[in-house]
Amino acid sequence: CIRDRYKYSFIKLFGIRMKEVSEVEVTTAIDKEQSLKLLEQAGTLILQALNKNINEPGLIETPKRFAKMIMEQCEGEFVTDKDIIRMFDKCFPQDSEDIVTCCNIPVFSHCEHHLALMYDMTVSIGYYPNGKVIGLSKMARIADMVAKRLQLQERIGNQIKNILSNILETENVIVVVSGKHSCMTARGIKKPEAGTVTVHTSGRFKYIDEQEKFMEIVRLSK
Repeated sequence: CIRDRYKYSFIKLFGIRMKEVSEVEVTTAIDKEQSLKLLEQAGTLILQALNKNINEPGLIETPKRFAKMIMEQCEGEFVTDKDIIRMFDKCFPQDSEDIVTCCNIPVFSHCEHHLALMYDMTVSIGYYPNGKVIGLSKMARIADMVAKRLQLQERIGNQIKNILSNILETENVIVVVSGKHSCMTARGIKKPEAGTVTVHTSGRFKYIDEQEKFMEIVRLSK
């Protein structure tokens, strides 16, 4: 049926294991060209499921546009954390032991439960150098790439923290993620003002006084 074909396209695309779709488990990675084709098929199926005439002038190119949009918004699905480390491992020697921060980096993501947008989302990062510092733009690029996956907000912060800890060779990293989830604001309980804040810490930032120092910096940066 259309519904099962639609679900299978997305499950195959992102390599998600789920037995409910024809008892098939999809675990093999596919290339971007295959992904584009699957997404275009999924876009067509969505329109058909909504009882739309896919031959209408305004809809003929919609599946292709949809496929390109999803590929752009979910480009992080095609790289591993190890890939991100290799891509953005650009550091410079630095003897300072003072805290380094990059605050209020705007990102967006999609929740893996509903494929719903996570928006008004910012990432704030702090760390204590261990003989080197990372280029400031690299922190933003790491946050952006991690967010462009089917995600949980909690996982976004942890992945960013672990990637930076690996690159900087320090445990002293903190990441704070703030955002809204359309799966909660635009459907279901429908609480549009509800926001979510997650805090991810390691090393010195496990201590409350270090967390408070960092949060004060974040407040001052706004």
